[in-house]
Amino acid sequence: MTIYRTPDAHFADLPDWPFEPRYLEIPGGLRIHYVDEGAADAQPVLMLHGEPTWGYLYRHMIGPVTQAGLRALAPDLIGFGRSDKPLERNAYSYAAQVGWMRAWVEALDLKNIILACQDWGSLIGLRLVAAMPERFAGVALSNGGLPAGEDPPRAFAIWRAFSRYSPLFPIGSIVAKGSKRLLSDAEIAAYDAPFPTRTSKVAARIYPSFVPLGDNVAVPDQLRAWETLETFDKPFLCCFSDGDPITRGGDRKFRDHVPGAKRVAHRTLHGGHFIQEDDPAGFADAIFDVAKAAR
Repeated sequence: MTIYRTPDAHFADLPDWPFEPRYLEIPGGLRIHYVDEGAADAQPVLMLHGEPTWGYLYRHMIGPVTQAGLRALAPDLIGFGRSDKPLERNAYSYAAQVGWMRAWVEALDLKNIILACQDWGSLIGLRLVAAMPERFAGVALSNGGLPAGEDPPRAFAIWRAFSRYSPLFPIGSIVAKGSKRLLSDAEIAAYDAPFPTRTSKVAARIYPSFVPLGDNVAVPDQLRAWETLETFDKPFLCCFSDGDPITRGGDRKFRDHVPGAKRVAHRTLHGGHFIQEDDPAGFADAIFDVAKAAR
């Protein structure tokens, strides 16, 4: 496996990103980068980013979470951010990414976790909840889901085709277009920072094709995960945004089928797909609601 590691110089002086990089090597030799802020013995909040972003997405939430007495952990998925990036397409799969993140959670021996997730962070994070529910105290889910063979929404089908066929894949501009707030040039550049070469974008390019919509190899795994979620009675809060055409209405299935969704008041956040850019305070408040309900 050929591995690319983005040079550290690309991450110098990023706006609103003062956090010390931490690294953990999981079995198999891949290195995961993560932010770990707050007291080591505080309740952990696992902030999982999605596609095609990295932990920088949570920069405006890490401070408020730690100031509330919680521990903020924001890892970069393999293939993204400062984590290792295998350059072969066949190194990646949905199951592999779940396995990599499970190895990281187990290596840190995280317990009593509040999951905060969006986009692919939910596809991976909710599979982790289903695989080891004893490690999780609750979930705050925004603009994401756990699809299991449904037909793809038109907006997602367009995005999947673009990610596969477009000759250019400007990650920072993609994030800017998926946000309602106007991102600065420096913020857009920060999203581009981990991906300075064409080959370093292989994961960002391929992950839309892994979403288990229609006839997809991951559908049986999704159905098994749903069996566990349908018994998950810990706080499960949906905080979807009012301006995301891709995930609009996606909260309904969780509110109807996850028992823990009955334990909390759900929220509507204000913004686009990348709600961490548009309404970080609202997303952080949802985390606090889950933490309070989980006591």
